[in-house]
Amino acid sequence: MSTPIEDYALIGDMQTAALVRRDGTVDWLCLPRFDSPAIFTALLGTEEHGCWSIAPAHAPGASPRPADRRHYRGDSLVLESEWDTPHGTVRVIDFMPPRDGAPQVIRIVEGISGRVPMRSELRMRFAYGKVVPWVHSVDGRTVAVAGPDSVWLDTSASATARHGTVVSEFAVSRGERIAFTISWQPSHHQPPAVADPEEALEATEEFWREWVERCTYHGPYRDAVVRSLITLKALTYAPTGGIVAAPTTSLPECIGGIRNWDYRFTWLRDAAITLSSLLRTGYREEARAWREWLLRAVAGDPENLQIMYGIAGERELGESDLNWLPGYENSRPVRVGNGAAGQLQLDVYGEVTEALHVAYASGLAPDDHAVSLQLKLIRWVEKHWDEPDEGIWEVRGPRRHFVHSKVMTWVAVDRTVKLIESGDVDGPLERWKDLRETIHRDVCEKGYDKERNTFTQSYGSQELDASLLLIPQMGFLPPDDKRVIGTIEAIQRELTTEDGFVLRYPTAGEGVGVDGLEGEEGAFLACSFWLADDLAMIGRVDEARKLFEKLLSLRNDLGLLAEEWDPNAKRQVGNFPQAFSHIGLIETALRISAGEAHPSDAGMGCRDVASWREGC
Repeated sequence: MSTPIEDYALIGDMQTAALVRRDGTVDWLCLPRFDSPAIFTALLGTEEHGCWSIAPAHAPGASPRPADRRHYRGDSLVLESEWDTPHGTVRVIDFMPPRDGAPQVIRIVEGISGRVPMRSELRMRFAYGKVVPWVHSVDGRTVAVAGPDSVWLDTSASATARHGTVVSEFAVSRGERIAFTISWQPSHHQPPAVADPEEALEATEEFWREWVERCTYHGPYRDAVVRSLITLKALTYAPTGGIVAAPTTSLPECIGGIRNWDYRFTWLRDAAITLSSLLRTGYREEARAWREWLLRAVAGDPENLQIMYGIAGERELGESDLNWLPGYENSRPVRVGNGAAGQLQLDVYGEVTEALHVAYASGLAPDDHAVSLQLKLIRWVEKHWDEPDEGIWEVRGPRRHFVHSKVMTWVAVDRTVKLIESGDVDGPLERWKDLRETIHRDVCEKGYDKERNTFTQSYGSQELDASLLLIPQMGFLPPDDKRVIGTIEAIQRELTTEDGFVLRYPTAGEGVGVDGLEGEEGAFLACSFWLADDLAMIGRVDEARKLFEKLLSLRNDLGLLAEEWDPNAKRQVGNFPQAFSHIGLIETALRISAGEAHPSDAGMGCRDVASWREGC
């Protein structure tokens, strides 16, 4: 059985990230970028697909045992794992320095007491575990080379290559520190500089200390908010400002199933809520970089807006299967790339427009290109809003008239009308006000079930959908509207697990469901945060807080959340850690805080407090 997803820790350098097991094994690392092929792919296969273990020495053939304790060093992404052994206690410090040159993973072994025998097994396999590199020594350094890639190992411990695995056996006494560093470099370049691990550790801690000091949020649940902000920062590709949905691919939404997707890309649906979270916690530079990424990605062809892009704005994200990998707990296929990039999802037009609205309302410097882009998007929406699409959840079944998609086209028009009314932009105000009313009326007539007093997933359907929880948050209807309350209560009855967590929509088990797929999935954590938000908005604040605290209890011991929660197996599932889940945590904490400070704010419909004050 694979290591439970929640047993992993995250380290990263804002360009890529690694996952570290409790037993001191790095099972996942892509170099040099989040979306590059992995050199450690044991997460989706076996140790023969690449991993790196540093732990107290164990019997041949036995597995390393889990650390007795682990934690991040303060508010940082520096991981410390400690083992108590019959010989003494030892600590392993894992981190990736914010990049200034070659990407590096540094692991420092520190003796705490006694003298502990240790073992490092570095098994590099390039191209997602398919290629065994040529491992040899160059000027006292160990290097693994395959095609365009090389990885260099530097350590003071003795290192011996055995069948493609670099093994070091050593011991550490109290106060002694032995470091291991791997550095990636294109194989045709000169060798990377040898790192100073202690200087790199000090610089990494200082980076995170200074970054966290910029956080302006000091309300309830601050520790959880800060850890989620650190995670969000770790998932940011620093050169461009793009934020990956997760650093992993193909961690299953259902163990053993086929719902396995590559999340190492940037989704536009996250745009507005991410901007809101960053701006409301003091991170204006990150918000500005995120907006600039958004403008660059969409530029040149706004009429053909994609739902996702590569971390530098790439449009081609072709999907393929890695058939040599068995998958996490035999969940196949293992996919790289994402074919959903070519889908029509009308909601992204609303998400992009809402993001630009949030930036404008929050005082980010005006951008003429952003205004021009917004007007182009609305002209496209004007022509296409009444078409069916694949919806927010990227269904692989037939297109439908999804209610959430229509609501978000209304959002796109509404925010543009507000921009024109501000006097800063010229446009056909009356025509677009009429369009706004037309879309609103269409949704209320065709997407609402009067008998059940609930909006439905799509026009004419009986199914519910968690995205309907966004109706009051987007200001489409006020929270106290009976149709909003009816929808919230219907979702609580029909789309929640016994624990009260929210499913995205009904799946069909062995049959083919509305999403065109077989199998089930877990409760989608972002949707569960949305329910907590809605409960607060309709005045059920105690119930909202209770649900929020139950969601906090699902985090692993390091404060990390995957995409979903399996209510039967009681474990995290889906790609990990998931930006959307952590953004939801931040937003719900901020809403509860705002509701406590200004009770009227909890019931308003926009994501940023500035717009709440304006009445949205």
